[in-house]
Amino acid sequence: MHDIMDYEHRANVVAECLQSYKNDESGWKVCQKSNDVIVSWRPSSEFPGNVYKGEGVVNGSLEKVWECLKPVPKGLRVKWDNNVKKFEVLEQIKEDISICRTVTPSAALGIIAPRDFVDVVLVRQYADGTISSNATNVIHQGCPIQSGYVRGFNHPCGCICVPITGEPNKTQVFTFFQTDLGGLLPRSVVDSFFPSSMAAFYSNLIKVVKSFKDH
Repeated sequence: MHDIMDYEHRANVVAECLQSYKNDESGWKVCQKSNDVIVSWRPSSEFPGNVYKGEGVVNGSLEKVWECLKPVPKGLRVKWDNNVKKFEVLEQIKEDISICRTVTPSAALGIIAPRDFVDVVLVRQYADGTISSNATNVIHQGCPIQSGYVRGFNHPCGCICVPITGEPNKTQVFTFFQTDLGGLLPRSVVDSFFPSSMAAFYSNLIKVVKSFKDH
């Protein structure tokens, strides 16, 4: 059981953590590369798995890109992100901090069963225009483990949208996934799932931002 100060502290630590991942170039190994995205990984210092980093440039203003990514119920992300089946806010802690539950569908041809995740989520804006969404797992009395879902645990993860100087219609998007999927999954399934699902995430994001632009 966490209190509000503790949630706030955890959320702020995650935001610092993601900035350090973005700024620290050392130790990343590229595992997937396309025109849209470079996905790399390194061993996590948070749990016995990997932290994955995606980086790519999306054709669209930061406002449009963020509109597609922002963590809100009934937001656009549930519509286009294959890995988000449902997103709900369990408790609003402060204007920019909430406790959220995310439900993911089965994946990897059914080898990965549906999961749910309970996280504290912080949306942070920086002076240079950068906007980030930062999340990590918490325990919340409003969401005990439910039948039909394996409870997974996100370690510091999220996305950072960075404006590109002189290019108002392009946005650099960093994503960080660092997830303990829970359950007894073979390591090889997990290691192949994240790079391919992150590549799909970028290609779907690019498509939805483009369609958004054409309206």
